[in-house]
Amino acid sequence: MVTDVTKMSRLERICAEKGMRMTDQRRIIARVLSDAEDHPDVEELHHRVNALDDRISLSTVYRTVRLFDEAGILERHDFGDGRARYEQAAREHHDHLIDLKSGNVIEFRNEQIEKLQEIVARELGYKLIDHKLELYCVPFGKKDE
Repeated sequence: MVTDVTKMSRLERICAEKGMRMTDQRRIIARVLSDAEDHPDVEELHHRVNALDDRISLSTVYRTVRLFDEAGILERHDFGDGRARYEQAAREHHDHLIDLKSGNVIEFRNEQIEKLQEIVARELGYKLIDHKLELYCVPFGKKDE
């Protein structure tokens, strides 16, 4: 069977480039993850996948996510809510702001923060190779402003 590469999601293409065997169920999971604009946990991912194919079990989603994570296709995050959450392995570096009230995760990049981290590392005698920044926040309330 020849697959039309132009219709493949980003994750499907990465899986193909890595020579990963792609079942129909894995393709659906890859597509749903490629379309995600948030950082779903496995249960939420299963809910979304199940809306497309109700034969895909929760254990299949767990196995596939673990496989994609081990292959470096996905990044696993622990934002302090007790759930592993996932996103496509980043093409470009970004940091995360986590709204503790809503659970929303906002991706951002700030050049001042990036430069400051390099300065701090250099001042302590190190060369910065990589980092993760997660800001845990609550929205301003009337009396907090």
